[in-house]
Amino acid sequence: MDNVPNSEHFTLSPIGHLVSDYPDKFGIPRQPGLAPAANAKLVLVTPYNDPLAVRGLEDFSHLWLTFIFHQSPQRWSPLVRPPRLGGNKKVGVFASRSTHRPNRLGLSLVRLVGIDTQQGVVLQLQGGDLVSGTPVVDIKPYLPWAESQPDAQAGFAPQAPPLLAVSFHPSALDTLAQRDDSASLYALIEQVLSQDPRPAYKQKGSDSERLYGVRLRDVDVKFRQHQKGEATTLEVMAIDTYAAQ
Repeated sequence: MDNVPNSEHFTLSPIGHLVSDYPDKFGIPRQPGLAPAANAKLVLVTPYNDPLAVRGLEDFSHLWLTFIFHQSPQRWSPLVRPPRLGGNKKVGVFASRSTHRPNRLGLSLVRLVGIDTQQGVVLQLQGGDLVSGTPVVDIKPYLPWAESQPDAQAGFAPQAPPLLAVSFHPSALDTLAQRDDSASLYALIEQVLSQDPRPAYKQKGSDSERLYGVRLRDVDVKFRQHQKGEATTLEVMAIDTYAAQ
């Protein structure tokens, strides 16, 4: 067994950064692939933006991205509270996908839909779960024959969480209809809100007057809870354009 001194450190250099449909952390699906309408670009930086570095990558449909949770504080705890467990029960940090990790490293599986090598290298991606500006430190092609394990156990998250129904107020639909990306933005809003981005303790309430906002692309989506009997839906009330930073 190798002896690795506890004082040894490793330096990671970002190979690029993400430009995604998620300008803020709030509302981002907690796993990749849950919002396939989400678009992103991975812009490689010098010297990793040499087209030779991605030769052959176009033959793969999906990629693993290793990235840094750069908006998470540089601290960690041995116990965390996964949102999947309602934010109350604690599990070990290494039994979770919490952003509060010792080295703030994350892993995301995304679909590769295009490669632009006209000026450097830009990868066109879909289905990601990363906030815009995320530093990426590595790319690896996904191998389904080696990495797909249908019989694997998934602990406290054995299946995808249930989805809520999402409706749109007529004024919100009118706003969408005026956009060139109306169809894809509609799909993105529906896919994100159906997973209920509200804090876990808010999801159990019945406050239908509270208005929430989630930023997607260049819009601020205002939504609220609608309760009819036992059925909970989220209604999009307004879609306002904001000035992107």
